[in-house]
Amino acid sequence: MKYMMVLAYDGSKFNGFQRQKNAPSIQGSIERALSKILKEDIQVKGAGRTDRGVHAKYQVVHFITNKNVSNIKSSLNEQLENIKVKKIKPVNDDFHARHSVLSKTYLYKIDLSNKKDSNYYLNVKNTLDINKMKKASKLFLGTHDFKNFVAGEREDYHSHIKSIKITKFNNVLYIKFIGVGFYRYMVRNLVGALLEVGKGKVEINTIKDMLDNPEKEKRLTTVSPNGLYLIKIKY
Repeated sequence: MKYMMVLAYDGSKFNGFQRQKNAPSIQGSIERALSKILKEDIQVKGAGRTDRGVHAKYQVVHFITNKNVSNIKSSLNEQLENIKVKKIKPVNDDFHARHSVLSKTYLYKIDLSNKKDSNYYLNVKNTLDINKMKKASKLFLGTHDFKNFVAGEREDYHSHIKSIKITKFNNVLYIKFIGVGFYRYMVRNLVGALLEVGKGKVEINTIKDMLDNPEKEKRLTTVSPNGLYLIKIKY
C-alpha cells in the first residue's frame, strides 16, 4: 500500500532534506522513525529536496508498506524532533510525491527592521523600492529559460511561474512564488535579483536581458536559505 505524508519542519535544524550519512536530514529522520515503528526498512520519496536551512509548512513524501499505519502519526511525532507529521493518508499506486506535483508555493520572508531571528528571516538594512521590485517580478511570470537563476547543470532550465506576490506587513516583506517547478537555488536567486533591483543596484532591463539571453551567463545575489518556506504543494 502506498501512503502520502504531509510534513512541516524547521530547516535550521537540518542539513537539508536529502538523507546523508554524517549529518541530520529530514528524509533520514523520517525513514528511521518509520522503520522503527513499522519494524521494516522504509524509504520515503519527497516532493523536492529543500536545501539546508529551508523550512517547510507543507512538504509531501510517499512511502510503501503493507503494515497498518492508521495510528502511527502520534508515535512518529513523539520520536521526531523539529519535524511534525501533519497528515498520513493512502493514495493510488500511480501517485508520486515529486512526479505528480502540479504546482508548488514558496514564501520568502525579509525583515526590514533587521531585528528578527536570522534563522527564519533575511535581515535587510537597506531601504527598498518595493514598487520597482513588483515591476521587475512581472518579468519572471510565464515560461522562461531560467538558466541565469539556477545553480548547477541541467539539460533543461525552462519552467513556468504562475504568480509572484509581494506584500509588506509589520515591517516584514513577503514574496510568494507559485510555479510548476523550481530548480536548485532558483527561488533564492529570484529573490536576490528582486532585492538588487529594490536596492537600486540593478536595473530592471538587466533582469530582462538575463531571461532573454540565458547563454550570456550572468549571476546576481543568492540570498540566504533561512528566509525560505515551502508552504503548499498542489497535486
